[in-house]
Amino acid sequence: MNYLTVENISKSYGEVELFSDLSFSIHKDDKIAFVAKNGSGKTSILNILSGADTPDSGQVIMRNGLRISFLSQSPNFDRYQTISDAIFNSESPQLKIIEAYEKALQNPENTETYQKAFEQMDIHNAWEFELQFKQILSQLKLDDLNQEISSMSGGQVKRLALAQALISNPDVLVLDEPTNHLDLEMIEWLEHYFTKAQFTLFMVTHDRYFLERVCNEIIELDHGKLYTYKGNYSYYLEQKEARIQLEQVETGKAKQLFKKELEWMRRQPKARTTKSKSRIDDFSDIKKRAHQRRKDHKIQLEINMERLGSKIVEFHKVSKSFKDKIILDKFEYVFKRGERIGIIGKNGTGKSTFLNMLTNTVQPDSGKIIVGDTVKFGYYTQGGIEVKPDQKVIDVIKDFGEFIPLTKGRQISAKQLLERFLFDGKKQHDFVEKLSGGEQKRLYLCTVLIQNPNFLILDEPTNDLDIVTLNILEDFLLDFPGCLIVVSHDRYFMDKIVDHLFVFKGEGKVQDFPGNYSDYRQYELSVSSEPKSEKIESSTSNNNEAKNKAQKLSYNEQKEYKNLESKIRSLELDKKGIEEQFNDVSLSQDKINELSEQLQLIIDAIEKKERRWFELAEKFES
Repeated sequence: MNYLTVENISKSYGEVELFSDLSFSIHKDDKIAFVAKNGSGKTSILNILSGADTPDSGQVIMRNGLRISFLSQSPNFDRYQTISDAIFNSESPQLKIIEAYEKALQNPENTETYQKAFEQMDIHNAWEFELQFKQILSQLKLDDLNQEISSMSGGQVKRLALAQALISNPDVLVLDEPTNHLDLEMIEWLEHYFTKAQFTLFMVTHDRYFLERVCNEIIELDHGKLYTYKGNYSYYLEQKEARIQLEQVETGKAKQLFKKELEWMRRQPKARTTKSKSRIDDFSDIKKRAHQRRKDHKIQLEINMERLGSKIVEFHKVSKSFKDKIILDKFEYVFKRGERIGIIGKNGTGKSTFLNMLTNTVQPDSGKIIVGDTVKFGYYTQGGIEVKPDQKVIDVIKDFGEFIPLTKGRQISAKQLLERFLFDGKKQHDFVEKLSGGEQKRLYLCTVLIQNPNFLILDEPTNDLDIVTLNILEDFLLDFPGCLIVVSHDRYFMDKIVDHLFVFKGEGKVQDFPGNYSDYRQYELSVSSEPKSEKIESSTSNNNEAKNKAQKLSYNEQKEYKNLESKIRSLELDKKGIEEQFNDVSLSQDKINELSEQLQLIIDAIEKKERRWFELAEKFES
């Protein structure tokens, strides 16, 4: 089923043409990734699909009544709203019913309102959706629905926007870098969720494992042309390589033909026949094909790294806390030459604080951090480049000098260095504030590396960088002879770059794991599954048996049976929520009575649902 068709769209900003005459389609159940270099208009295309922008020419034709949700890189909410306000700001009928039910739970004194809301949940079969709704909020760590958006971090706001997009249950979900600001656990959950859910997706993401496991189609914008690959990331890489090789062969043939036709053109007299005029017209096409050239210049990163001495960095019984939150607890470690360490852990466990202590911008509460005399840090922070008004790209590099030293006593001009970082002559005179997010990150990376560090610290370096730049950065880091620390949620990047991990587990605990991220996940799964192996086998057997017995129920009974399980689980969560309110010692007797009435209604509802569940379960035995 065709959902929407993009026909010959073009977009320019001033004299800069982002793209022209692009056409493609999105069908039901497609999970499409859109791949292109930074600055080629990926975000503009997403904005056009979502209706947030319009093309200069061409059109987007949509199926009648098509519902589209858009997750942008920079979500915009009313900062005085709460999480609840943002989530329920939707036209979805089921969300309206759930909103009424959630409000009824917060006003236990009004039993009539609760009973009505409860009945509406039943009538519209909203229990399973409510359970899904709560699971999404829980997985994205958005537990306090009354929290104001003004008090949330940028990462929390991005997670709220993702939750809003998922819960709105659209026909098409358009996503701009959905894994940014998610920790590794959340990314894996979202990956699994998209793999199983019946979503139609169109996304831009640099997360190559995500591309591999979620997407069934990749559309690439390469040198102004669209190429479609019906497969995942591995298939795309394989087919793209084959396409480029074929193009090179065809260009070679065109060059040989061009030489031959050029000789013929030079021999022709002024008076030409109709036949020769046709050949002359063909000549211009041959010339165009013969002079086609791919601009696949690679970033050349030659840095003049100073030699590291024998003493690098030593942590001796280092402790750090913020109020009651322990970051490090008597942490000990001695860094060795050439170490390549990845840092992982949930948000808030102290990864960035550790880096700030390492670079002496935050002091430990106790213990010593000794840094060797020869160590020169290069610190790529999440904050990125400081954009100054009216500052041009070339000016950023000239702040470090007109000429930049390279290896073996050589030097290059600021202009030449920028060309090596894929900023052509025209782009060098653009204002920094006009660059795309990925281009700004590439420029920032340039400023870090040209200072010739021998101890490189990268805090989320992959956010907003395109896949082409990531591959080049990875190749550079593999050859980097100094020490390297990487904090990243990009699992593919971590697997390729690091040798071992610091796993921040919270409460000051840091595990030194000898392997990359995939090794660690495999280790975690093997450890967690050992004591449960018998249970898993038993559970699998029971599930198969249940499936066979379920066939004895009618279709409507099977549906009711499944819905009852969702309703009971949801009611149990509501029951637990009210029971927790009794822990408040300041509750008045009237409030206790009100809560008790509300709790009794939920208990009665659970018992009623359970009785019906057992009635249906008895049919399993027949």
